[in-house]
Order: sequence, then C-alpha cells, then structure tokens
Amino acid sequence: MQRARSAVRQPRRTRHWHEYVLAVIFLAPSLLLFGIFLFYPLIKSVYLSVHSTTPRGDVAKFIGLRNFEKLFDSGHFLNSLWVTFEFMLFTVPTSIVLALILAAICRTHLRGTKLFRFIFSLPLAISVSTGSVIWMVLFHPTLGTLNYLLQAAGLPAVQWLTDPNWSLISISIMTVWMNLGFLFILLLGGMEGVPEDIYESAKMDGAGPMRTFVQLTLPLISPTIFFASVTSMIGAFQSFGQIHILTKGGPMNSTNVLVYNLYQDAFVNFRFGSGSAQALVLFVLILILTIIQFKFGEKKVHYQ
Repeated sequence: MQRARSAVRQPRRTRHWHEYVLAVIFLAPSLLLFGIFLFYPLIKSVYLSVHSTTPRGDVAKFIGLRNFEKLFDSGHFLNSLWVTFEFMLFTVPTSIVLALILAAICRTHLRGTKLFRFIFSLPLAISVSTGSVIWMVLFHPTLGTLNYLLQAAGLPAVQWLTDPNWSLISISIMTVWMNLGFLFILLLGGMEGVPEDIYESAKMDGAGPMRTFVQLTLPLISPTIFFASVTSMIGAFQSFGQIHILTKGGPMNSTNVLVYNLYQDAFVNFRFGSGSAQALVLFVLILILTIIQFKFGEKKVHYQ
C-alpha cells in the first residue's frame, strides 16, 4: 500500500516540476527584458547615487548620501521640483476634464459622432517629437497661427515660448493636447461599458442629461477615471521630449522640470552621481504620490 502511494506521488511531483520549468521558460524572455531595462538600471542608479564621478563620468569614490544633501541644498533642484509640480497641476486635471467632456459628447448618438471620435483620437497617433514640431510652428512669435488669431481679435501677441510667464503654460497646453487622444479613448471605452438600461431607467425617473452624467455616469466609470488620473500623474512627472524640443528648460529655468534637470546633470555635464540621485528622488516621489492616490482616491471608486 505504501509503495502504491509513493508511486502515485512520484508522477505528481514530476508533473509539478515540469509545469514549473515550463512556466520559467515562458517567463524567461519577459524576465530578461525586465532585468536589462528595469532592474539593472535601478541597481546602477542606486550605486552611482552614492558615488562621485569624474568630469568624464567615471566613478571616483564613495561619498554616501552627499549627493542627496547637495540636491536639497540646491535652489536649482528645488526650483525644478516646484516646476514639475506646477506642470502636473496644469496638465493632469485639465486633460481628464476635457477628455471627459469630449467622451460624453461622443457617447451621445448625434449625427457625425464617428467623425468626431476619429478627430479626437488623432493625437494618440502622433509622436511627442512630431507634436512638438507642430506646436513650435503654432507658437512662433511672428508666423504662428495663435498670435495671428490674437492679433486678428485685436489682442497683443504673446511670446509663448520665450516669456517665463507663458512658457510653462504653453508646454502644458501642448501636453494636454498630446494626452487627450489616449484619455478620450480610455474614458469613452468606460462610458460605452455602462449598460444602456441604466440610462433608460434614469430617463423614466425624469433625470436630465447633466444629472444623469453626474450621478450615474461618473460613479460608474470611476475606476476608469482613477486609472486615468494615476497614469496621467506618472506621465506628467516623466515628461521630457516636448520640453527638450520646445524650450530646453528655459527661459530662466521656467520649464526646467525634474526629468530635464536630471538629463542635463547626467548626460550633458556628466555628473552621473547627481543625476542618479535625482532619478531616485523622482522614483520615490512618484511612488509616494501613487500610494496617496490609492490610499485616498480609491475610496471614492465604485466597482461594479
């Protein structure tokens, strides 16, 4: 009897072992990519952040947390941190609200809705570099379309990218336009998932369009809105391409966000220790803000 039980257990162990090996084989390509492009750079950043580097970028000596101390004593870094928060506040709420409005419009069965869906989704198909070049033309101080329209309306021209008071707003406008395509499709998909009979019941109860949208649609798509807010916040902290092409952090560091400041320290001035320290600060900031959003924002999410 004992031999029979051991004979049964042996094939089971062999089967489990084969399943484990098969799982590792299937996961190996993903684990390899994550190791090369995620885990290794993270470990390397931690290593470089506690070392000083030569003008050529070579590791010189271990200095502990001195790179972090210099960062928080630097007005330049604190300014980039503040600019990053301003940029996030300008772009994230505006993008989500505009995408909600456009998705609500296209959710209705009006004539030409399919054409508007296509138009509103177009920014998703445009790269950051291409979009930046398009908006560079629009923001041109003398030949740009925006200043032409302002002058046609009798208003003074605006130095969109060269005035410190307008440069961050200009970058934010362009970023909102770039984010609109993805958020529009995301929120429209959430609205399309709401059962039609709920809206029919609301109509029978005498609820108007605005009341239906506020009291029914928004709670039902709150998981989608929550996901959009988290990803938009992370994307705002990681924005780089449009700033590099349009303003290069200027004028007077008014658009010098944390990622661009990191880029200048690490890849222009070859201060890899300082750049790595900023990368870790950025990582911790995004982690903390994401945890806060999950801690407080998810309480208002209504899962069906």
